[in-house]
Amino acid sequence: MTEHHDHNHPADHGHRHDGLLAAWWHRLTHAVVPHSHDSRAKTDPALESSRDGLRALWISLVGLGITALAQAVIVVLSGSVALLGDTLHNVADALTAVPLGIAFLLGRRAATRAYTYGYGRAEDLAGIVIVVVIAGSAVAAAWTAVDRLLRPAEVTHLPWVAAAGLVGFIGNELVARYRIRVGRRIGSAALVADGLHARTDGYTSLAVLAAAGGAALGWRWADPVIGLVIAVAIAVVLKDAAREVYRRLMDAVDPELVDQAETALRAVDGVQDVAAVRLRWVGHRLHAEAELVVDAGLTLVDAHQIAADAEHQLTHAVPRLTTATVHTDPDSHPGGHHHLNLSHQRRQLSG
Repeated sequence: MTEHHDHNHPADHGHRHDGLLAAWWHRLTHAVVPHSHDSRAKTDPALESSRDGLRALWISLVGLGITALAQAVIVVLSGSVALLGDTLHNVADALTAVPLGIAFLLGRRAATRAYTYGYGRAEDLAGIVIVVVIAGSAVAAAWTAVDRLLRPAEVTHLPWVAAAGLVGFIGNELVARYRIRVGRRIGSAALVADGLHARTDGYTSLAVLAAAGGAALGWRWADPVIGLVIAVAIAVVLKDAAREVYRRLMDAVDPELVDQAETALRAVDGVQDVAAVRLRWVGHRLHAEAELVVDAGLTLVDAHQIAADAEHQLTHAVPRLTTATVHTDPDSHPGGHHHLNLSHQRRQLSG
């Protein structure tokens, strides 16, 4: 049997009206983000987590967009390759909000006969797009830096270049903290990966300060070399983000979550053993499947009650677990390997 439940109560609700700024933001998101007037949709934690994710994306998109625009102006004036690489990275990071936003919107659609688990996996596809965008920004930054090494050029407006690097660091760090915090709270690996990407962008922005300092000392090679360093830093982010997305695509979960699930199931009255527990992410929500061993002398109703209790306790014990399917086996035939023989025996008797 399957239960859909969630006892995680997000601390941030999208429909607060405390103050003029909150009221303005509510009206904006109400107009931009698809919503429902159904009472269940208003209180559904899964839907609320999608709202939180969308809010994080739009805010970070605006923040990084402003940061990248300010840097782009300085790039045009100064000709700094290091700052160009940092600006490209910031633009790429801002644009990743688009596939993620689409994924969050798709994830709010109801399950269908074709997509019986819903559309939560769209987040994993968005994660792939993010990895591709990060890779593209790394290649562009490296290519430009190598070209500048082969054809040196003077960097001008050095104080503004340094200031742009500092602005890039502050903007990216603020966005990174926000994305990572929201991503971990709602269980979105793609949003966390995007936040880690923004954090590294911030550190690479500080490298622009070194490029400006080297150029001020007359080291014409400093700017393209720092540009190459930034490209390498982007490649490191690429590796971490790709690993996170790969693990999610392969249905990997934290082993501690499996331990929590097994502990909760074994504590349920009437459960003799836990034959198997499987967890998987569907978007930023968890789904569980469990096989329990119970007394063979129980009635069907009693076994059903144990399964129902187990499902309920499981959703309490495992964070972001919203659905669970629990199967009970009699202790005379524990484990799924007995099912085939039982099926054959039953058909032979009925035949």
